[in-house]
Amino acid sequence: MSKSTSTSGPASGTASRSKPIMIVSGVAVAAALLGLVSYTATKPSGSGGDGGDGGASVAEVSVDPTAGVYPELEAYARRDASDKLALGRADAPVVLIEYADFKCGYCGKFARDTEPALVKKYVEGGTLRIEWRNFPIFGEESEAAARASWAAGQQGRFWEFHRAAYAEGAKEKGFGKERLAALGRQAGVGDLARFARDTDSAAARAAVSADKEQGYSLGATSTPSFLINGRPIAGAQPTETFTRAIDAAAKAAEATGRKAAGGESGEKPKSGESGGKPAAGR
Repeated sequence: MSKSTSTSGPASGTASRSKPIMIVSGVAVAAALLGLVSYTATKPSGSGGDGGDGGASVAEVSVDPTAGVYPELEAYARRDASDKLALGRADAPVVLIEYADFKCGYCGKFARDTEPALVKKYVEGGTLRIEWRNFPIFGEESEAAARASWAAGQQGRFWEFHRAAYAEGAKEKGFGKERLAALGRQAGVGDLARFARDTDSAAARAAVSADKEQGYSLGATSTPSFLINGRPIAGAQPTETFTRAIDAAAKAAEATGRKAAGGESGEKPKSGESGGKPAAGR
């Protein structure tokens, strides 16, 4: 596996990173898949190196949603009901994990153009759970915004912060300390003093680092990157790419559930067979 490289051109001049990719046992094939995918979908049109031109351009990469699913990667879904950076039922049949950076133009494009439709169609109906992973790759402001999003989450306002930070034109204003405070107010964070402390806390740094290392372990080299029930998807693809992948994952989960309920043969045991005698009437 090659070293992590962001085709979006991180602002700090770290377009080519020397950080080694840690491949988790059992997911090497999927990691190789992500590492080999061309992430031109996140390439900026200018030389500003901040993740694109405001997200106005269209993704150039098409990843087939019927491509390989890697069951080992399904374990990356936390399904923690107390996860403040997740949206939807913890037991939803499909989990979409998003690795993203608040300075990434294409991440903003996904947040504005695609994610709301997925929430309305799938999350609200109980089919989909979205789990966020901070994957800041564009320098210190990216790291600060990631920590601030986590801090907002500690007061139950992560998704409001997410919406404010990805609003049209928001990333062009930067993510300095004053700007992050403004975004916290916009997100409706109740205790701004705590928000500031949490943003700079060791706990925030540890949480962001854990998310980032998970992304590296999968071979992700750019943002946004996704897993949908173990199926890797690269870039801010059209909504249809995600709906097809989610529908396929939901169908597979339903089939698996039916098989588990009916045994390996898919049929329930009949009375008097291996299922035992029926219970006596009440």
